[in-house]
Amino acid sequence: MFVVMKVIVSAVIIGIITEISRRFPTYGGVIAALPLVSLLSVIWFYVQGEKTATLSKFVLGVLWGFPATAVMLVIIYIALQKFGHLFVAIGLGISGWLLFLFIQDLVVKNIRSLF
Repeated sequence: MFVVMKVIVSAVIIGIITEISRRFPTYGGVIAALPLVSLLSVIWFYVQGEKTATLSKFVLGVLWGFPATAVMLVIIYIALQKFGHLFVAIGLGISGWLLFLFIQDLVVKNIRSLF
């Protein structure tokens, strides 16, 4: 039952953001950029009784993925402007996201090895 409640609440939030975005694309984009999924996830973890250490690791993972997500969104924006095809833009964005995560991981490992 709890899973159903999480799905319904999350779907309602996404639906509201989508409706706002249809009427006011810029405001909808700003609202969508809010860390709603991250915050909802932390809240659901907490409500389910997860330990603080687990919540901290999750938040660190979100922070780790944030730069790559920003790169992905920039790529999608540029690809939509250049090609106008959503799925091409998303494909390029996800490819850029994966590449950025890989490079980020290599850089961090090399920096760690220096110390």
